[in-house]
Amino acid sequence: MEIGKLYLIPTPIGNLKDITLRALEILEEVDIIAAEDTRQTLKLLNHFNIKKSLISYHKFNEQDKSDEVIDRLLNGKNIALVSDAGTPGISDPGSVVVKKCIEQGIEFHVLPGATAITTALVYSGLDTTKFIFRGFLPRENKERNIIKDELMQSQETLIFYEAPHRLLDTLNFLLNSFGNRNIAVCRELTKLYEQIYRGTIEESINYFMVNRPRGEFVLVLEGKRLEEIKQEKEQEWIDLSIKDHIIKYIDDGITKKDAIKMVAKDRGLPKSEVYKFSTDI
Repeated sequence: MEIGKLYLIPTPIGNLKDITLRALEILEEVDIIAAEDTRQTLKLLNHFNIKKSLISYHKFNEQDKSDEVIDRLLNGKNIALVSDAGTPGISDPGSVVVKKCIEQGIEFHVLPGATAITTALVYSGLDTTKFIFRGFLPRENKERNIIKDELMQSQETLIFYEAPHRLLDTLNFLLNSFGNRNIAVCRELTKLYEQIYRGTIEESINYFMVNRPRGEFVLVLEGKRLEEIKQEKEQEWIDLSIKDHIIKYIDDGITKKDAIKMVAKDRGLPKSEVYKFSTDI
């Protein structure tokens, strides 16, 4: 018996017209659709007049259901995996069954399509050349502080998801953790009441204290600026002697020769001048 194929199919994040023709074609052709919420998926299928057998596949049953999906694939069934909105596997179930397909040598296909991440990133007007997506921040302060420590020096644009009832708390956390950076707060993307609020974090907090947060949010936060990094580095050595400055770089694993070059660059001095302070190191 020929092994079936798995298709990971993005679904619209708001506007039903954003589904692709290829996605509709495969949803029509597969034997089974594994859905994060069968009721939500049924609305989508009914809109496009697609009649298919549905099974539930969500974060609470993903481990067990992924084995069931693999068994069905091995028995020749073609299966489509969909989340409520967006791309399966991105802050939604999907990654577990992908790993098992790879382990079993089962063919799977990931379709391109709607995702809130890139939509919000381009809307933000912030740097799109490099970014870090961290999904929903944890609720516990200890776990959130670990993420803060990981990201506070990142120059990449940072992207988070957030629910309306936690928006103000998260904005305050970002302000206290990263300072008053620029941010784009993207609400209800592709939907009727889509809104992009751009400003500083403080301005965003003031705005949403007056305008009650509603809908789903994507937060796009400016990365750490080069000028800020430079200022911090300067502050690190401002009280150091030239000799101690050289030693600091050497302690960080830099060769003495390169340490002299770096100190000269930091301080705007000739290398020959810095070298005088390194003879007994």
